Amino acid sequence: MTRHLLAAACLLLTAGVARARADCPPGTDVTLWVGPAAPAADAPLRIVALAERGIPGGIVVTDPQGHTLTPAPIVHGGPPWSIVTSIDDPTPGPYRIEVRRDGVVVACRLLDLPATAARRAVTWEGRTAWDRATTALYAVWIEHLFGADTGQATTLHGLADVLQDPQRNFLYEHLRLGEDEPGPRALALTPDCADLPYFLRAYFAWKLDLPFGMRACGRGGGDTPPTCGQLITNARAASGGDALAGFERFLRAVADTAQSGSVRTALDDDATDYYPVALTRETLRPGTIFADPYGHTLMLVRWVPQTPERAGLILAVDAQPDNSMGYKRFWEGTFLFAEEPGAGPGWKAFRPLVRTPSGMRALDNDELDADGDFTPWSDEQATLAADDFYARMASLINPDGLPPGRAYDTTLDALVEQVETRIGSVDTGEQWTRAHPGVTIPMPSGATIFETTGPWEDYATPSRDMRLLIAMHVLETLPARIVRYPELFVLQGRSPAEVRDALETVHARRVRERSVTYTRSDGSPWTLTMADVLARRAAFTMAYNPNDCVEVRWGAPEDGPERTPCRRRAPAEQRSRMEQYRTWFATMRRPSR
Repeated sequence: MTRHLLAAACLLLTAGVARARADCPPGTDVTLWVGPAAPAADAPLRIVALAERGIPGGIVVTDPQGHTLTPAPIVHGGPPWSIVTSIDDPTPGPYRIEVRRDGVVVACRLLDLPATAARRAVTWEGRTAWDRATTALYAVWIEHLFGADTGQATTLHGLADVLQDPQRNFLYEHLRLGEDEPGPRALALTPDCADLPYFLRAYFAWKLDLPFGMRACGRGGGDTPPTCGQLITNARAASGGDALAGFERFLRAVADTAQSGSVRTALDDDATDYYPVALTRETLRPGTIFADPYGHTLMLVRWVPQTPERAGLILAVDAQPDNSMGYKRFWEGTFLFAEEPGAGPGWKAFRPLVRTPSGMRALDNDELDADGDFTPWSDEQATLAADDFYARMASLINPDGLPPGRAYDTTLDALVEQVETRIGSVDTGEQWTRAHPGVTIPMPSGATIFETTGPWEDYATPSRDMRLLIAMHVLETLPARIVRYPELFVLQGRSPAEVRDALETVHARRVRERSVTYTRSDGSPWTLTMADVLARRAAFTMAYNPNDCVEVRWGAPEDGPERTPCRRRAPAEQRSRMEQYRTWFATMRRPSR
């Protein structure tokens, strides 16, 4: 009799579990992700709901005591749209996590949390597939990682600080190896601009056991874009043993391989790590990278939508040789798009990898067009002149058009941010010089002033100053742009020429109202209006050498009081070569490699 009762109880329990699972749909339009990899009551439970079309819904959690919880959500716009939240102090027992939209459960997960997570071996074999859901989760992770800030002229201390913040990083301690805890075992993460997208992609792939690969690429030369070699995958990463140390060794190999040529490959090349995408709101997702034709790399992290009160923004991050990271708003002064035969510039996505019986391989351009899981390859950017590229981006960022005054203020704000960022870069060079009195930094020759290693790369500013000169040009020519692209502006019945003339008057006034302050050689502050900065355009063609005093680097007139504290000049031989290179900056066009 007892045996029959036990059997009946088991059947009832099995039926109950089956009903509960049938009542808990995994979701079709909504993906529900839960971390860490081994959920337990001794670590926060992190929850992400994401959808391709609209806000996923609301997250509702039922805890082991039957209490209904609605943890505070952080909502990110899209596509993809997402909700990120957490249960910071879970208890052992069964949890039910639901996403509800209009009262209907659209995705659900059942978890039974042990008191502590069982120890398990961590390997990186790439067993999880890149597909629409994991690609969308990567975009959400990037946005959440960098979306906590406004992006207004903000500098981050470094990638390690970002990843070690559990409020930003919902993959924090996902593998429970101590991989993200500050301390001696923390990952050493000091990427430059070319490394940064690879580090983030590799980190995400390692955490979720996804395939990762990259190629060693050349730098190209003249009219020839860089080309790349064979695919190197995470099969090189150590499995078993000390998984954390193995991943760190792999990252060092990534850093040794990644460089500016990796992103500047031709737009129609298949054997690449990145491929170009169409210019749409759907395709330009967080995690998309921007390839500067001259080698700089930025990563899109957030869209700020246009409102009646505020212009729209695209925010990106980049990494600097001094280990700092900064937010950059999209505009012509920072995101350089030029028709260069030796480079493939513009917006690009990571080329996804797939597993085959013979190993991992990357999808080619035709396969990307045919595969509905991934953003298609597009040659749209190859067909656009620079002015048309920027006009297309402006229409995406501000689809309702901008009043000319707001467009001007937005552009002026971006220029001021760029100048303020340069203040930090020049100050960093001054700190190095004070720490190394009497030491002259060697200056490379020719085009290598823009691409080298060592103190010149860290403290000289030729690339930044080239962008600054371009930014000045963009601001000063904005009134004329209204005549060329009137469809981008809200003119309220006025003619483009009338608006142009009025904006030129506004420009003359506003540049005298905005100012920045830098620190001179004797520690005293000196304030420059933006009118001063614009008037020093010629001086900024020779202001990038860290062997010059700070006053020279800010274009101080030779016989004026601003320059009085200056006690240091670059060697005459270096200044002579700078005179030869001056035309590059005057024409705002870098030389071919």
